[in-house]
Amino acid sequence: MRSLLLPPLAIAALTLCAAAAHAQGSCSLNLEANDMMQFSTQKLTVAADCDEVELTLKHTGSANPAGMLHNWVLVRRADMSAVATAGLKAGREHEYRPAGDTRVLAATPLVGGGQSTSIRFDSRALNTGEVYAFFCSTPGHNVIMRGQLVREAGARVADASSR
Repeated sequence: MRSLLLPPLAIAALTLCAAAAHAQGSCSLNLEANDMMQFSTQKLTVAADCDEVELTLKHTGSANPAGMLHNWVLVRRADMSAVATAGLKAGREHEYRPAGDTRVLAATPLVGGGQSTSIRFDSRALNTGEVYAFFCSTPGHNVIMRGQLVREAGARVADASSR
């Protein structure tokens, strides 16, 4: 009888260990951008137990890195328009982001076709349940290239690498 209980108990113990390791580890999001000025998803979800998020942005477009450039900028929804406008004024030399602007919660550098970049950011600063905005700050792109990021209690990290 005892031998019948050991396998389920062992599985339960391993599951708890794996969950504890996940809660302390970083969480990953993958996002693609293309020459049609589209992100591969318009919604990213971060689990509330993620303390740090690694976001990888891959530009799947033209192999010419000097061509259409994309980035990923995370802000509070109410700040998106103002940050996008300030990014235009900041110009290409500042990657279309206002330098030192605390409204920017996280951002990637600009990438061209065939390139990718990754960033890590502290997701503990994001309020659970609040909807944040992300967008590409290249001039004219934020009208189309935008989405939302939500930190949800009990959610598993969404992998947005493709539709």
